Amino acid sequence: MDLNYTPEQDEFREEVRKFLEDNLPDDIRRRVKERLRPTKEMTQRWQQILFKRGWGASTWPAEAGGPGWDPIQQLIFEEECAAAGAPRQLDFGLRMVAPVIMTFGSEEQKRRFLPGILSGEDWWCQGYSEPGAGSDLASLKTRAVREGDHYIVNGQKTWTTLGQHADWIFCLVRTGTEGKPQQGISFLLIDMKTPGIEVRPIIMLDGEHEINEVYFDNVKVPVENLVGEENKGWTYAKFLLGHERTGLANVGQWKALMTRLKQVARETRDGQRALIENTRFRDRLAQLDIELRALELTVLRVLTNEKGPGPQASILKIRGTEVGQALFELLMEAMGPDAMAHIPDALELDYEGPRVGARDAAPAAGDYFNMRKLSIFGGSNEIQRNIIAQMVLGL
Repeated sequence: MDLNYTPEQDEFREEVRKFLEDNLPDDIRRRVKERLRPTKEMTQRWQQILFKRGWGASTWPAEAGGPGWDPIQQLIFEEECAAAGAPRQLDFGLRMVAPVIMTFGSEEQKRRFLPGILSGEDWWCQGYSEPGAGSDLASLKTRAVREGDHYIVNGQKTWTTLGQHADWIFCLVRTGTEGKPQQGISFLLIDMKTPGIEVRPIIMLDGEHEINEVYFDNVKVPVENLVGEENKGWTYAKFLLGHERTGLANVGQWKALMTRLKQVARETRDGQRALIENTRFRDRLAQLDIELRALELTVLRVLTNEKGPGPQASILKIRGTEVGQALFELLMEAMGPDAMAHIPDALELDYEGPRVGARDAAPAAGDYFNMRKLSIFGGSNEIQRNIIAQMVLGL
């Protein structure tokens, strides 16, 4: 097995680097590099830049408006974007609902929704989890009752990431009660401006407003916004989660963070010797670097599977989130006492107020607490282990 990149792939990497050097705005680069608070404007501005270059959706085929890259090119692109300080693109539209629409949606739905996702004009969020339906998603209770040419939706979704910004939400709703719970679920696309929708913020451990509760009170949704067949939504939901879990490996992001961690380890802080000289810390760093490399190779194996993401994506979800959590934990330890204080205002680009410790330590505590979520969302890691046992190992 040859694990080296080909000359053509190296040439492609240089093309991506040159594009990023010339087109990534400095204010966005700085905000991402310093892990300051992201903004909707920043994300959409970067998506527009990529869209104009024809690179708006690295995983999309050419016939859908993507660049038609192979899996290696996709990985190279994401790795170089992360290393350069580009913001992460919005997965909910590009990697999650778009593949569902491409595969199961009508031609009208493809014409209507895909262009807005690709250009960044339409911001999507995910309506899966409910207060009583998280890991046991099939027990969801949000109802959609058909009345003529509309569904009337009532219920509640929770942990809705960035729902406060969203133009659209893709929702799993209950349209039937016969048979197994999975058999009565449908997949609806809902305009967030529809009367009867209320978004309430949930403030997280790091003090940030990233997630929300979304309430539906007699919300009218046109029947043409049903994806695929009624009561077949569980099939589409599993298909979507396969793409989401593959993306959750976050190899490019973690490699950029590893580079940052190594830089911190080599720095001298408060007159103390560099952490890289500490044998135990260096061993932990080396072990994590090895695990990240193994994750990267596993991602390549899954991406080059002609059948697309299957249950093996659960392996990526587990290892990707565990590696990510370990990186943020080790980075916080490397920052030492500087990382203990959390000043939310210091996460703004123009902050000039008092600080505790070095500027680069400002996001450390918030990042550490925020990333505890990685092993829970997208299907908890315990659930992923069950999927592997049943679908991969046949236990």
